[in-house]
Amino acid sequence: MLAVAVLSVTFTERSGRTVAVMRGMTVTRQSCPRRVRVAAWSVAGLTLLVLAAALVLLGLDAGRMAAGRIAFYAVAALTAVLYAGTGRLIATRVPGNAIGWLLGLIGLSLAAVMLTEQYALHGLAVAPGSLPAARLAGWLSGVVTISTFAPMVFLVLLFPDGRLPSRRWRPLLWMMMAVLAGWTAQQFQAGTAETGGLTNALEAAGVSYPNPLGVFPRQGPFSEFLGALVLLGLAAGALVVASVFVRRRGASAELRKQLAWLGYVGLFVAVPVVPFLGYGLLTHGNVNEVAGVLFWTFILLAPTVGVPLACTMAVLKYRLYEIDRLISRTVSYAIVTGLLLGVYTGLVLLANQGLRLHTPVAVAAATLAAAALFTPLRARVQRRVDHRFNRARYDAERIVTDFAARLKDAVDPDAVRADLLDAVHRSLEPTHAGIWIGQIR
Repeated sequence: MLAVAVLSVTFTERSGRTVAVMRGMTVTRQSCPRRVRVAAWSVAGLTLLVLAAALVLLGLDAGRMAAGRIAFYAVAALTAVLYAGTGRLIATRVPGNAIGWLLGLIGLSLAAVMLTEQYALHGLAVAPGSLPAARLAGWLSGVVTISTFAPMVFLVLLFPDGRLPSRRWRPLLWMMMAVLAGWTAQQFQAGTAETGGLTNALEAAGVSYPNPLGVFPRQGPFSEFLGALVLLGLAAGALVVASVFVRRRGASAELRKQLAWLGYVGLFVAVPVVPFLGYGLLTHGNVNEVAGVLFWTFILLAPTVGVPLACTMAVLKYRLYEIDRLISRTVSYAIVTGLLLGVYTGLVLLANQGLRLHTPVAVAAATLAAAALFTPLRARVQRRVDHRFNRARYDAERIVTDFAARLKDAVDPDAVRADLLDAVHRSLEPTHAGIWIGQIR
């Protein structure tokens, strides 16, 4: 009997750099100066302090807020912690990458929006006159809201290495900065009413007041300038999305996997839009409240959780190549779910109208039929989807399976070593593989 144990396999990339691959993880880490670590920890710590103050005020203001807004604040608090944590992790591991600092800025800005809105609500509605500069805090909440969501666009443009795709994209960066400056200047328009930032809690509490720092006119050329900025912002957003595809064209296999993580999050955000719009057309706009809540909850949660996790996977390259498996699993389960729903609905209608069975019997029969079809249907769909979306895994598993079948009858160590090297090169495509083989008699 011959036992083959591969104790160490060292892969050398075509660039000549040796990497250690362990359970799908590529370990890359840059040295981080002490001042950078201090700055990253300071941003994360400040985020937690601001968030703690916001949650204390939320507890005091809970009587003037609806349950839905309180639940939204809970999600926003978890989001701030997630962005701050992933931002600190990336900033300390890859200090030269701007993605980590942008994530930390988003977390800090979100915590600041919550604090300023709750501060204004407490000082103007819950306990009027108890806090100084409450109106200014309400105005500041609207300004900080812009600095919370604007970095998302910069993050997509600089993803995943923190740099522009090329120098030709610098005008787009300036365009985005001009749009951001214009949106900030809009908060200085005179005659506008302040109603809070994140959840419009002040408006719900019946509080409204003129802009305390209104210096620009509400009408005239400035207003027309702001209207032009809306068009400029739409054009900039379209170009930012286009930059992802430009960066992907001609990119290396590793960069394609990094961009795929961002695309996976975008897919999760975009896919629910199609069935929701179809549902709205079928109901002539009379969308059920539960369906609307589920839709918007998913739309908010997908980027909330997905963006920082995708950035962490892509920038740190932890389990980077698992994206193919995630995409294939998502597509396959979506197809299987749609097919089973169609089978279930068809069987229920057939039993009720064609066979005249009672509704409970029809539902039970359709449920059993769908459950029986799940496993074979999932297996067949998974093979087809892997063949299309996860071709590397499909080919690698086939190569390993064939090698295991040949290994059963192998007796020559040299033949086994040559066959193993051939299987490794065909499935992983390294430029160098070092193998240690031990024999047990």
